[in-house]
Amino acid sequence: MTGEPIIQVKNLTAGYGSTVILKGINFDVRAGEILTILGGSGSGKSTLLKNMIGLTKPLSGSVLIEGVDVVTAEGQERLDVLRKIGVAYQSGALFGSMTILSNIALVLEEFTDLPREAIEVIAQMKLKAVGLQAAAYKMPAELSGGMRKRAAIARALSLDPKILFLDEPSAGLDPITSAQLDELVLELSQSLGITFVIVTHELASIFAVADRAIMVDRESKTIIADGRPKDLRDKSEHPMVRQFFSRRLEKGNA
Repeated sequence: MTGEPIIQVKNLTAGYGSTVILKGINFDVRAGEILTILGGSGSGKSTLLKNMIGLTKPLSGSVLIEGVDVVTAEGQERLDVLRKIGVAYQSGALFGSMTILSNIALVLEEFTDLPREAIEVIAQMKLKAVGLQAAAYKMPAELSGGMRKRAAIARALSLDPKILFLDEPSAGLDPITSAQLDELVLELSQSLGITFVIVTHELASIFAVADRAIMVDRESKTIIADGRPKDLRDKSEHPMVRQFFSRRLEKGNA
């Protein structure tokens, strides 16, 4: 990691209509870092992710990616900043009527002027990067859950983003498949220098991949923890943080 912030979330308040889910959120993500976003059900993890990728506009505040605010950027500036990020959703969000290769090629067809031959070569390279080259001509329904997650990551890599956002990548996976996905994240981080922002509640994955974790809280609507996962587990004095890492409800908090 360089220590230079590639993402800066500044005084972010997020919600829907008059409902505030998060307020006054401030944190940076350093280039090359693997950051996990933690929190209980309804705490605003996915809302924060949607605001960071420009899918939802915050009620106030800003999200800077390499100094450009995704909230206010328009036209070509917005397209340029969004091309720096890739997103893999929890469900995979693959087009069921298209092969895995075509799912990846579609992004390149939409956002580049490359010839068809080059697009196919690049799509094959992305599949190779996630270990799915043998599944290029399979349909999403023919793949296991873990393979669909890998295919979604391959598609997210199609435009060579600097940042990958993963929404609950281990959800619904068995422990071995989940561990293999963790290994893939580490490999991509080390080989490509990609910055990761991962929404998750899986303790094994958090300890396996995360350089740092932040935890958002449903009641206070703010960040209640920020640090190395082991430090949060062993040193936090906040009862909700201790409960999250111990998986036990403390007396007085029932």
